[in-house]
Amino acid sequence: MPGLPLAVSGLRLAFAGADVIDLPSLAIAPGTMTVLSGASGSGKSTLLYLLSGLLRPDAGSIAWAGTDIALLGESRRDRWRRKEAGFIFQNFHLIEEMSPLDNVLVPIWLDSFSANAKRRRALDLLRQLDVPAERDSVAKLSRGQQQRVAIARALSGNPSIIFADEPTASLDAAAGETVAAILQRLAREDGRTVVVATHDPALKVLADQSLLLDHGKREPAP
Repeated sequence: MPGLPLAVSGLRLAFAGADVIDLPSLAIAPGTMTVLSGASGSGKSTLLYLLSGLLRPDAGSIAWAGTDIALLGESRRDRWRRKEAGFIFQNFHLIEEMSPLDNVLVPIWLDSFSANAKRRRALDLLRQLDVPAERDSVAKLSRGQQQRVAIARALSGNPSIIFADEPTASLDAAAGETVAAILQRLAREDGRTVVVATHDPALKVLADQSLLLDHGKREPAP
């Protein structure tokens, strides 16, 4: 699935009268990994939520391949996100009582694929990410394996865009390196558009583009 290009213009979001995001412009090419970095409270996760359509801005455009998701109503944004985007949450948001396979299947039950095709795709993703699909509960997996289940779930709908919020934050160094390499591969080999909010300098090193934020504004790279 090829990635989508992004063009942002005049993006603003305010809470309690204060700007949380103030971004005049941003361009992202498909097949690249962009890292949003900055101190805690800098706005990187908020920007990720805006770019993915989970939040709606007060002003500005967020045009993915010409579709300005800032203009879409909530139901149309939901449909766009279900079709085009996969989201890897910082705390995984897995259903602990369910198996790795069933967790990966959750987002694609509404798709038009047959049950067998869905199952084959989910199993293939888990195999590619080296996760034991036969475990009866994700609670029995390591943190690194749980994160890879979350990645497989994000990929289950074959999205053009992958969003990741602090994907290595709760992992040890080895598991973090594995996840970072997977995200880089999704961009450079699979051609997807990957956008990551992170504190992790190892991810920043692998990025094709880095955006340093301070109180919601773009800062020059050090």
